[in-house]
Order: sequence, then C-alpha cells, then structure tokens
Amino acid sequence: MNDPHEVHTPPHASAPKRRFRGWVAAGTAAATVAATVALVAITAVANAATTAGTVQAAAAAVPAPPAGFTLTWSDDFGAAAGTGVNTANWKYDTGPGSSFGTGEIETMTSSTANVFHDGNGHLALRALHSGTDPQAGWTSGRIETQAATFGAEPGGVVRMESSLQQPDVTTANGAGYWPAFWMLGSTLRTGTSWPTSGEIDIMEDINGRSSTFGTLHCGVNPGGPCNESTGLGSGERPCAGCQTGYHTYAVEIDRSKSPEEIRWYLDGALYFTLPATRVDATTWANAVHHPFFIIYDLAIGGGFPDAFGGGPNAATVSGGQLNIDWVAVYNKGPGSQPTGNVALGKPTTASSNEGGAGCPACATDGNLNTRWSSAFSDPQWLQVDLGQTYNITNVTLNWEAAYGKAYRIQTSNDQLTWVDIAATTTGDGGTDVWNVNGSGRYVRMYGTQRGTAYGYSLWEMSVNGTPGSNTGGTLVSQGRPTTASSTENAGTAAANATDGSGSTRWSSAFSDPQWLQVDLGAVMNVNKVVLNWEAAYAKAFQVQTSTDGTTWTTIYSTTTGTGGVQTLNASGSGRYVRVLGTQRATTYGYSLFEFQVYAMTCCTP
Repeated sequence: MNDPHEVHTPPHASAPKRRFRGWVAAGTAAATVAATVALVAITAVANAATTAGTVQAAAAAVPAPPAGFTLTWSDDFGAAAGTGVNTANWKYDTGPGSSFGTGEIETMTSSTANVFHDGNGHLALRALHSGTDPQAGWTSGRIETQAATFGAEPGGVVRMESSLQQPDVTTANGAGYWPAFWMLGSTLRTGTSWPTSGEIDIMEDINGRSSTFGTLHCGVNPGGPCNESTGLGSGERPCAGCQTGYHTYAVEIDRSKSPEEIRWYLDGALYFTLPATRVDATTWANAVHHPFFIIYDLAIGGGFPDAFGGGPNAATVSGGQLNIDWVAVYNKGPGSQPTGNVALGKPTTASSNEGGAGCPACATDGNLNTRWSSAFSDPQWLQVDLGQTYNITNVTLNWEAAYGKAYRIQTSNDQLTWVDIAATTTGDGGTDVWNVNGSGRYVRMYGTQRGTAYGYSLWEMSVNGTPGSNTGGTLVSQGRPTTASSTENAGTAAANATDGSGSTRWSSAFSDPQWLQVDLGAVMNVNKVVLNWEAAYAKAFQVQTSTDGTTWTTIYSTTTGTGGVQTLNASGSGRYVRVLGTQRATTYGYSLFEFQVYAMTCCTP
C-alpha cells in the first residue's frame, strides 16, 4: 500500500477484499454493430462540463497501432457538447445500481446530466447527488458497446486501451466513488452465467485513492478456481496523477504463446501478467476464448468501496466525473510476431569442433551452406552471446544429418547457471522450431544424446526475441513450499504469503533480522519480485536467490523501503528466493499479504 492518499488499515488488520462487477442482462441485446470511427486529431482544450478545480487536457487523436498490430475499432468521442452517446456504437445500462449485484446505490440514467460529450473530444460520466442523505439520491452513468466482437483469435493478440481521467476527487471527498473501464465475455449476452463467461477489469479505482486494480473474474461464484468473488488480480497499484490528468489503461489477451496470458498496462508500462496456468484449461477457455464487449461506468457505493473504508458519506462531493478521451481495440493476427534473428552474427562458441577445425560461428551466420559440427561424443553444446538480456520467444535449430536425439535449449545471464526453456528426448533431425518463453543473454543447445554415430551438426541456430525489460514472466511462487525464520502466531503462517489470497498474511516475530523463503522446485531465471506488505513492513531488506538454500546471492537491496505494494525488477537465477528483512519500519515484525516471484519459464512440449 504505497499511495500517500490512501486509507491505511491498522497493523495486522485483515486485508480488504476486492469485489466482483456482476452484470444482469436487461432484455435481448441489440444487434452487433462493427463500426470503425474516423481518427480525428482534436487540439482544443476542453473546458466545458468539468467539476470545480478540474482542468481538462486537450483531446488526443486515437494513437497509431503498436508495432505488429492493426486498428480494429475506435471512438474518439468527437461529438457536439451536451449530446449523449452515439447509439450505433454504444448503449446505456440504466436502472438502480442494486440490480447489478454489487451493492451500488446510484441509479444509472441516459440523461445528458449524467452521460454527455463536452464538445472538445471527451465523453463524461458524471455522478450527481440530491437531498441530504449521502446513502441515497445518487444518479450516474454506465454504457457498453453495442458490438461484442472484440477478442483474440487463436494464435493472435488483442489489445483494448483507453485514455481517461479518473474523477478528480480525493480520499477526503471521494468516499464511495467507483470508476471502472472493463469488459465482459460476449457469451454473457447469450445465456452463459457470470463469472463463467469471463470478466476483465482494466481499470478500477475506489474512494479517490489514486490507484488502479486489474482483475480477471472466471469460473464459479463463490470460490472456484478464480477465488470469486475476489477474482485473480494485480491488487492495488499506485496511479499518481490519475485523478487530475489523462492516463492510458490497457489490457492484452495473448493467445500466440504457450501458456496464453493476459497482461495489464498503465501508461504503456506492464504491471501485471496472468498466465493461463493459474486456472484449469476449461475455466480459462470459458473466460477468454471468445469476444468481449467494453463497459465504462461510474458507480457510487458498493462492496468494493466498502472494503476500503466505505462511502459515500457527508463529505462526498457531488459532480465527480469519469472523463474518457478515446478508446481503441487493436489486433495482431496469428503468425504476425516479430521474426528478427537476434543471434545472427553474434559471438558463438562450442564445447568442441569436429577435427579441431570446426566453425561455431557458421551456425549463426545466416548461411545454410555452412555448419558447425562437434566431436563424436556426448554431451556437447553450442552457445551464442546475444550481447544483452533478451525476452526469448523462439529458437529454431536447422540440423545437418548428424542431429541431436536428446537435447535442451537453455538460457543464462552469467554462463554459470543455466535454465531449461525447452527439451526433448525424441528429436528426429530436420528443422526444430521451439516457441518458448525465456530470458537470458546467453542461449545454448545442450546435447545429451546424439541421433547418429557422428557428433552434433547445425546448419543454423536462430533466436527470436525482444530486448529484456524485466517486466514479463510467469508467476512461479504461488502454492510452492514456503518457510520463514519465525511466525507471529499460528494464523500467520509462512505459506499464507504464497497462497494467492490478499486476505491472508505471514507475519514474523517482533525482532531483526527475519526472512521468508519460497522453493520454486527448480532453478529458474527470476526477473521480477512483488512484495505486498501489510502495515508492518520492512524499511531495510534484501531479495536473494540460491540454488541450494544455503549460499545466497543478493539481487535487490534497499534501506528506504516504502511498504505497500513494491514491484521489483530483480534479476537472478535460483531455485530458492527469499526476502531478508534487516530493519523493521514499525515496532511489529515483518508482515506480507503476498510474496510473488516471477520468472521467464517454458514448459517442455
């Protein structure tokens, strides 16, 4: 919890739970409309229809598609001031908030007092209050796309993105405000129940906390594989300036990789990744393998705000707005991933060369008429230095007649610790194409069994990937064996910090130092660690890795810990990962709701 304006829970209080955003069908859905809106660059400064103290930014044109994507659909809200939504693209969800199953207290209307264009390229959803009872008399707006056609085809990627300004309220006057940008599975409109149909929350904030939450809802309610009604999510992430300015919020559904995954972005920076392996295959398919429709709403009250202090109250201001600049859907089709060979021409070495005069560099020169071949023995390896860390998506081996029957593709950051990202014991030569999820500066083919009496021989080894940023990876710590130096009591066991629940926690004895350690089960290339502290946090701590649980290497260190949710771009290799606290920030011990370790991994096909 690292937002300076948030409502803090006292030490050792239970973590408040997120709530689901249920949906109740109101009659037969309108026919699907697939419309493409012209991209209009609007430069005027929007001043109309703002709340007191809010300065509207100049409207922006819908951005060009990211690399590899094409624009599927967009809206830049360039309509006349005071007009409602374009009903070819949007429809209103009206009625009492109590009908949505979330405890909201507002009534959603189609009035231009609640939903309107400002004439300067923005759509506003405004919450208004009348009367003297803060728990009654609220109206607001909720809209959804007519089209329910926005999704990722098998092997493709879809990106839903919007530029918007959260209501310009604070924790002092914004209790009960609940803006959201989210989407629901199209199958909900044809009879599939929630949350089986899937819900992806792209942006949610509550009570003016200058933060955002990203969540997937799926499976059954309550409980089930997605822990409903909480869902599987990022937890609260800081969003500085999101009440006073426009920021972009995006989600990508990526069906081009294995495992598939959903990624959440704030201002273009990846902050949360959810792999398909978090749930069973049927639950994932029911929630993700279909199109979606997009929703904006500005709720008042309900279970989610209640979990973070409640509201509205007598200090809650009327007239707060969710301001939307633009929304866009971008798609990337199957087979459209970047194909650049980052191993081409890079320094290449080998365990041996046939006859002592082999040519390791011949396997990375782009020439299928030259080759590397090894001595006639096992094991043997060929290694390329990419020059920097890459997030690796593909490795292709073009074998000569002397091929590897059993071999592994491995990565390393230091040439000492190697991590398998692909492996086989049934290789048959020819061209082997491996679609992988790995990270490292060095990549090698490590052969353990030859397919012939000769050595290993490669015409070419190519590697595809992008420069590493330590932001991706797969959550590998959840449910793994977890131990600690101490526990405060039986209810705060070490395993609570890796159980995937934000309502359980580990806490230590009230002394220094203390540690929490997770066993990942195998050596992995760790690239990110997320610490979700309870109020009793560490001022000084280290994150360390180990291959044996005895000798430790520090991959992150600080003496100015801030508590809250800390996302650390910490890179290293190890089977064991621990957080070692050396100075407490309070008189209590160390306490973590969640200790998450991410790594670049791949399954053996």
